Amino acid sequence: MAIAMREFRYRGYTIQELMEMPMDKFIELLPSRQRRSLLRGPSEKQRKLLEKIRKAKSLQKQGKKVVIKTHVRDLVILPEMVGLTINVYNGKEFVPVEIKPEMIGHYLGEFSITTKKVEHGEPGLKATRSSMFMPIK
Repeated sequence: MAIAMREFRYRGYTIQELMEMPMDKFIELLPSRQRRSLLRGPSEKQRKLLEKIRKAKSLQKQGKKVVIKTHVRDLVILPEMVGLTINVYNGKEFVPVEIKPEMIGHYLGEFSITTKKVEHGEPGLKATRSSMFMPIK
């Protein structure tokens, strides 16, 4: 008995319906923060990234694999971006982010974490010079 995969839907619409939908109607489906961001219009950097994304999508249809590098972390993920790999800068390096349908409506920066989890060692293990000599417990 095989388990059937559920088709992805965003607010009741399939990915195909979202791609064909006019931008104004799609913006109405988004949460308020993302809706406000898109209604104000893209900044110059966001506009350049969107042009690169549209060019990459057309190249991808021809069978070429395209990777885009960007520092823009405040761009809302749109349905037209699905399927692309975008390298997003996290302050140190470019983190590859493969855009999936579930990411629609989120920001690019959410998928390129800027901080690392801190793991402290015990005295004596991974110790610095000052903490090497600890009294016996």
